Amino acid sequence: MDFKNDIKNYLKEEVEIINNLDISAINDAMNVLEETRKNGTMVYLIGNGGSAATASHMQNDFNKGISEGLEKKYNFCCLCDNFATVMAIANDDSYENVFYNQLVNRLKLGDVIIAISGSGNSKNVIKAVEYAKSKGNKIIGFTGYDGGKLKLLSDISLHVPLNNMQVTEDVHIIFNHTMMYILCKLLKG
Repeated sequence: MDFKNDIKNYLKEEVEIINNLDISAINDAMNVLEETRKNGTMVYLIGNGGSAATASHMQNDFNKGISEGLEKKYNFCCLCDNFATVMAIANDDSYENVFYNQLVNRLKLGDVIIAISGSGNSKNVIKAVEYAKSKGNKIIGFTGYDGGKLKLLSDISLHVPLNNMQVTEDVHIIFNHTMMYILCKLLKG
């Protein structure tokens, strides 16, 4: 089979989205993340499925990739990564509370939430974000489609305005790698 035309169309759509991203929002997110590093505050990452994988990847890029060798390090915590905790909360309470319950009595003023949801409407993500906002914490939202509730709740919205989950997830990784690469260059030369 010849998939070349489909491949070309997929990549064309991706390039068009990348060329129209809100660079100011990415810049704002980078400044907030740099503030957390300087202040020693936490960045909590949340998401489901592919978004959970992006959250975990981002934690690795900032905690290891950038922070290695720095005196003042980033402090990212992916709330998706402790499978036993997530499953215990889901089983004993509800899946809607898997991130909220982990933030209660842990979240401090100055901590930041990076919430990743392609639809922007994942109930467990929204519940955690609403809790964090009620405590005065900043929210950086990674969304797709129309952005859903998460886009509206986010202080900084990194939005992919497209009804395509695969391209949305690709661009979410691009947000991560763009920020990681530039901040690493700034801090390590």
